Amino acid sequence: MRKRRQGTRREPTIALINIVFLMLVFFMVAGTLSTPLDKDVTLVRTAELEGRAPPDTLVVHENGRMTYRGNDIASAEAFLQARPEDGREMVRIVPDAALSATVLVDLARALRAAGAQRVVLVTERGLE
Repeated sequence: MRKRRQGTRREPTIALINIVFLMLVFFMVAGTLSTPLDKDVTLVRTAELEGRAPPDTLVVHENGRMTYRGNDIASAEAFLQARPEDGREMVRIVPDAALSATVLVDLARALRAAGAQRVVLVTERGLE
């Protein structure tokens, strides 16, 4: 009859590695990868919209004031001049929820007249 070896029981490190890996993946997916927007802007709510908020956007405040990367912008033309030439292909606007629709439409028209090929609104996804 063979004598069984009595060894020390090892810690299950594979389970720990799996948990750490899953936490890493979760935080990579759930984390913010872009610069945050202005804190005094309330986003427009839409339901069932697919997409993501880009970091290179024109933020339009409730009173019509426009900012780009934290700096005030005077007009649509000034916004397009502040961007690189390839940035005219698609312009993203983040409007405040209290912004008048006529101001928003006029801004979109001004951007198109200044050379923007496509104007996209960025909104907050509605939770239902």
